Amino acid sequence: MTETFRTASGGRVDRTRTLRFSFDGRPYEGFAGDTLASALLANGVHLLGRSFKYHRPRGVLAAGADEPSALVTVIRDDARHAPNLRATQIELYEGLRAESQNHYPSLGFDLGAINDVLSPLLPAGFYYKTFKWPVWAWHRIYEPLIRAAAGLGRAPTQPDPDRYAQRYAHCDVLVVGAGPAGLAAALTAARSGGRVILCDEQAEMGGSLLAETAATIDGVPVQHWLAETLASLARHQQVTLLPRTTAFGCYPHNMVGLAQRLTDHLADPATVAARECLWQVRPRELVLATGALERPLVFPGNDRPGIMLANAARIYLQRYGVLPGRCAVLVTAHDGAYHAAQDLQQAGIAVAAIVDVRRDTGTISDATGMRIIRGATIEATGGRSRVSWIKLGDGTTIPCDLVLMSGGFTPSVHLFSQARGSLRFDPDCQAFVPAAALPQIRTVGACAGRFGLAAALADGAGSAAAPADGPGPDRFSVVALPPGKGGMLGTMAGARGKAFVDFQNDVTAKDIALAVREGFRSIEHIKRYTTTGMATDQGKTSNVNALGVAADALAMVPEQVGLTTFRPPYTPVTFGSFAGASRGMLFDPVRETPLHDRAVALGAVFEDVGQWRRALYIPRRGETMHDAVARECRAVRDAAGMFDGSTLGKIEVVGPDAGEFLDRIYVNSLRALQVGRCRYGILLREDGFVLDDGIIGRLATDRFHVTTTTGGAARVLAVMEDYLQTEWSELDVWLTSVTEHWAVIGVQGPRAREVLAPLVQDIDLTLPHMALAEGHICGVPTRLFRVSFTGERGFEVNVPAEAAGAVWDAIAAGGITPYGTEAMHVLRAEKGYIIAGQEADGTTTPDDLGLTWAIGKTKRDFVGKRSLTLPALAATGRKQLVGLLTDDPRTVLEDGAQLVADPRQKPPMRVLGHITSSYMSQTLGRSIALALLTDGRARLDQHLFAPMADRAIGVRVVSPVFHDPQGTRLHG
Repeated sequence: MTETFRTASGGRVDRTRTLRFSFDGRPYEGFAGDTLASALLANGVHLLGRSFKYHRPRGVLAAGADEPSALVTVIRDDARHAPNLRATQIELYEGLRAESQNHYPSLGFDLGAINDVLSPLLPAGFYYKTFKWPVWAWHRIYEPLIRAAAGLGRAPTQPDPDRYAQRYAHCDVLVVGAGPAGLAAALTAARSGGRVILCDEQAEMGGSLLAETAATIDGVPVQHWLAETLASLARHQQVTLLPRTTAFGCYPHNMVGLAQRLTDHLADPATVAARECLWQVRPRELVLATGALERPLVFPGNDRPGIMLANAARIYLQRYGVLPGRCAVLVTAHDGAYHAAQDLQQAGIAVAAIVDVRRDTGTISDATGMRIIRGATIEATGGRSRVSWIKLGDGTTIPCDLVLMSGGFTPSVHLFSQARGSLRFDPDCQAFVPAAALPQIRTVGACAGRFGLAAALADGAGSAAAPADGPGPDRFSVVALPPGKGGMLGTMAGARGKAFVDFQNDVTAKDIALAVREGFRSIEHIKRYTTTGMATDQGKTSNVNALGVAADALAMVPEQVGLTTFRPPYTPVTFGSFAGASRGMLFDPVRETPLHDRAVALGAVFEDVGQWRRALYIPRRGETMHDAVARECRAVRDAAGMFDGSTLGKIEVVGPDAGEFLDRIYVNSLRALQVGRCRYGILLREDGFVLDDGIIGRLATDRFHVTTTTGGAARVLAVMEDYLQTEWSELDVWLTSVTEHWAVIGVQGPRAREVLAPLVQDIDLTLPHMALAEGHICGVPTRLFRVSFTGERGFEVNVPAEAAGAVWDAIAAGGITPYGTEAMHVLRAEKGYIIAGQEADGTTTPDDLGLTWAIGKTKRDFVGKRSLTLPALAATGRKQLVGLLTDDPRTVLEDGAQLVADPRQKPPMRVLGHITSSYMSQTLGRSIALALLTDGRARLDQHLFAPMADRAIGVRVVSPVFHDPQGTRLHG
C-alpha cells in the first residue's frame, strides 16, 4: 500500500470525494480540490520529470504558475493530448491521465542523463561553437539530431477537436488578481456602482489567503472573511468574477488579454461546451494585484526532487493538507521561511535546521526553539530521485527528505511593464518594483512592493478604483504575522558545483558568468546566449537571480544591468484560444459571388483571390487549361465573352461634397466629372506610391459609384473613412460599401452590343466608352457601364445580387462564351493594363507605370501629391513598366524572373528589373510579358536576358501595349 503524506485534517480539499487518477500508468487517489502536484506529493511521488538539457531528475519546485520543472502531458483521448502543462495548475478530476516527459526509456532510467555526465562539454552556447564544421554536416547531421532532441513534451499530431470562444468586454474597473489586495480593490470599486471584472488564474479566488490559517480580518478568521467577501461580490449585478482566468498580456490603450479555462477541470465536459474563452477587455481603470513570487536560492544541487520553495511547502500543507516531507531543512535569506518552518513543525514535520545565509537575522529567530545556523553556505545536496541530505559549507551534513528555500519575494510586474511602466530597484526586497503610476493603471499590494496582509488590504482599498465622489475605501482591522524582511540575489557565496538559475533550461550560474567572460554585456544578450528566462515559465523564478549573477560578473549594481523585456503571454496560452472559431473552413472565410453556382454548373476550375472563390478557367470536355484559356481569349477578341466581375469592390460616395472628397483622394480630376460619365481613378498612398485603381462613375451631382480592385475593397474604404473622419470632417459625405449588393457581369467583345440589345430596356447602347446609364435589363434595375478591361468594346452590367442568376442566363442564351480570370489576365496584359499587386506592387508611382496622363494637371492637391515631387521619385534610374518579347516566341517567362544586361556576370549580378506578368497570347500567337525595368522607356528595343537555372532567355524590350495600341477596337 502506498504511504500517504496527508494531514489528519485541514486544508481546503473535499476529503469526502475521492478521485482516481494515473501518472505514468500507475493508479493513485486524491481528493476534490487537489492539483495533480498536490495529489502526487500526497502519495509520496516527488520525481515528476527530467530537465531539458541535462535530463536531471526534477520534482515540484513551486505551487502555481511559476513552476518550471513539474511539466506533464495530460491525455483525455487520442485527439486530446496536451503537453507541457504545469502539474501545479492541473486540477484533479476523476480518471485524469498524466504522463511525464523528456525521457527515454522511462522516467526512472533515462538514457538522456548521459548529458549530465558530459555537462563539462556542453556549456552555454556550445552549439554555436561546436556545430560549425564541416559545413555540409549541419543540414545532414547536426540539425536533424538537434531537432530530434529539442523540446519537452510531444506535440499533438491530430487536429484539436475542442471548441474555443472569444469575447470582448468593457468595464469601469478590471482587477487582476483576487488575493487580499485585489479583493479589497474590487470591493471598493463595486460600491461605486460601476462595472467591475475581477479575474484570478486559480480555481479558487483568495490568493495568499487560501493558505492562511492564523490571521483575522475585522475580528473574524481569514477564511470566513474570504467566503463572505466573495459572496458579497457575487451578489453585485455589476461585478463579474472570473476564476481560472489568466491575464496574459497588457496591450496599448488599456486592452488586457484574459485566457479563461472553462472545462479542463471537468472529467466529462459536454462536447458542445467551449474549452476556453479568450477575453479582450478594455477597462477605464486597471488595478494590478498580481502579487509576488518567491525566489529560489542559487546553490549547488538546488534542483533535486524534494527541494522546493518554502512558501510552496506552506501552501501544500495549509491549502491541500499535504505533508511534503518528514524531515525538512530550510535554507533562507528571508524571514518568511521561519513562518513556514513553524507551520511545518506544528503539522508534525521535523525541522532539522534553519540555515540562514544572513549573519544578522534580527529577532525573527529568537523564539522558534529550532536549530538555527546563521551565515552558512551550501556545498552540495545528495539523493537520486529525491533529496536525502544537504551539506553545508563547513562540511556538516544534515540528513533530510525535504529542503525548502527562500531568497525573498519578487513582485509580479510583468503586466505593468508591458504597459510601458518604468521600474526601479528596491534594495529592501532585492527586486524591481513599479517606479510610478501610469494613467488609468494602479499596482497594489505585493506587486507594488508593499508586503503583508494589512498593507495589501489597505493598498487595494485605497487604489483609486472608486470615483472621487463615491464612498471612501474600507478600513480593515488585521491581526497577522509580520511580512518579514530580507532577500538575496545571485549565487550563494562559495558555490562550486552546478547551481541552477533556470531550472527548466538547465542554466547554471557558471553559464551566466561564462557569457559575461565571452563578451556579452547586455542582459538581453546574456539571456539569449544562455537561454535563461526563455523557458515556459518566462523567467518567473530565474530572471532576478540571473540579473544578480550577471551584476556580480559585470561588477555592476542590479539597476545598472536592468531587466529583460516582459513579453506576453505571462503563462502559455493555447493556440486554440487565439484562433477561436478561425480554423478549418472558418480559418479564412470563403466568399462566393452570386453567380458561383453558374460557374460550378459550367465545370469551372476555381482559384482563391483573397477570400473570394473565382473561376480560373472554364474547360470543355478534354481541354487543358492552356486550351481553355486560348479558346476563351479568341472568343472575346473575335465575338463576345462574359465574365463574372462581382468581386470588384464597389463603394457609393454620396453627399453634397462627394465630388470634392474624391478630388482630394484620387489623383484624377473628379469634381468636374459630368453625370453619366466615368473616369479611371488612381489612389496613392501618402508616400506617392500607387495603392489601388478602379473606375469611378458619376450617377448624380451628389452620388458616385467607385470601383476598386478585388483585394483592395476593404483597404480603400478604410482609407476613405480615415481621411473623412480625421482630416476632412467638414465635408458632407457618406460612404457605403455595396460590393455584395451589386453583381457584375462583364460582356466584352465585338458582338457585346449585339448580345445585350434584345435584353436592355430604357438604355441607349450607343453609349460612348467611359459612360454609364441606369435603366433595366430583363426587367431588373441596372447600372450599365461602358468600360473595358480587355481592350474590346465592353459593358459591365451591374444588377442586384438576387437577380444576377436570371440575368446571366439571359445573356448566356445569346451564344456568348464565359471566360475566367486567367483569360482576363491575358487579355488585359495584351493591352498593357496594370494589376494592383503585380505591376503596382507598392513601390511604383503613376509615372513608373506610364499613367502620368491620369493625374489632374490643374489640381491643387491630392493624397500623395507632395511625395511625387520628392527627388527620389523623379530621379532617373527608377523602374518603369515595359513590355517584353522573348527571342523564342514559344517560351513563356516566369513571373518574378530577373532581368540583366549580361547573363555571364558572376553573382551578385547587376539586376535591371523583373517580370511582373507573363503569358502565352493567343491573339499574337506568341508569348508576351510585362516587366518593371530600370529606365525602361529609354531601353525600348534593347536586348536583355532573364537568367534561369538552366539557361539565359533572351528578350527584347517593347511597348507594354501589345494589341490595338490606337484603341480602335475599344472605342468601336
